Amino acid sequence: MTYEPVYTRTPRNAFVPSPVFVAIVAIFAVSGVMVWTKFGNVGFDAFLFVVSGWLVSLCLHEYAHAVAAYFSGDLTVAERGYLRLNPLKYTSPLLSIVLPVVVVILGGIGLPGGAVWIDHRYINSKLKDSLISAAGPLTNVILALVAALPFLLGFGPEVVQTGFQTVVDTDHLEFWLALSALAFLQVTASVLNLLPIPGLDGGSILRPWLSPAYRRAWDTFAPFGFLLLFVALWQTSLGTYFYSVVRWISELFGLNTDLISNGLELMRFWSS
Repeated sequence: MTYEPVYTRTPRNAFVPSPVFVAIVAIFAVSGVMVWTKFGNVGFDAFLFVVSGWLVSLCLHEYAHAVAAYFSGDLTVAERGYLRLNPLKYTSPLLSIVLPVVVVILGGIGLPGGAVWIDHRYINSKLKDSLISAAGPLTNVILALVAALPFLLGFGPEVVQTGFQTVVDTDHLEFWLALSALAFLQVTASVLNLLPIPGLDGGSILRPWLSPAYRRAWDTFAPFGFLLLFVALWQTSLGTYFYSVVRWISELFGLNTDLISNGLELMRFWSS
């Protein structure tokens, strides 16, 4: 029995951003102004800015997967609401939103979340299949560059290293600390998502090119790839190598490691 794809009708509002996403963007913009002007508790302002910015990036990451799938032949992503940037529509909001935000707050790392569900029966090309998986991490790379652009262009604070002390000359230090932390999260997410591990985007990029036997074995380990990565980063020396790579990339993007660490500390307003 052969499978015949069923024509899927794209809803009229398929590409209209959802009110949930618009609200998250509004919080991100307002909190950015609050950090810049040091309104109220600046630590709480930085917390809102970084977390809401991270939520925006999660939505854009999953949207990139969905829009790549849509133009590759899977029109069902429109019916599921994936093209409206609504995080509540993801297959697992707990893995896609809650867990990554908790890890950002506690560990300061852009942990990959769950994904949109793609019907690969509609994808008739290995290259398209790989590009769908690559679309999310590439989005994080672009967002990292956008967040780091002010530092690359010289608009960020002037940082001078004197012995064991870092001297920063700026009138809006808290904003630059928060932006540094947000850019760093995008770098960590980019690196993590591109790792060739079953269950992650990097592994999904390779999967279409594997033989059927290797693909079956790959799929067996895929549900545990996320958990194994989580344990490896916090319990083995892999975490040290990972952070070394991330710091090196961050410095290439014009970010300062002291500003990043201080930014992550600033957003934890409850501990200061």
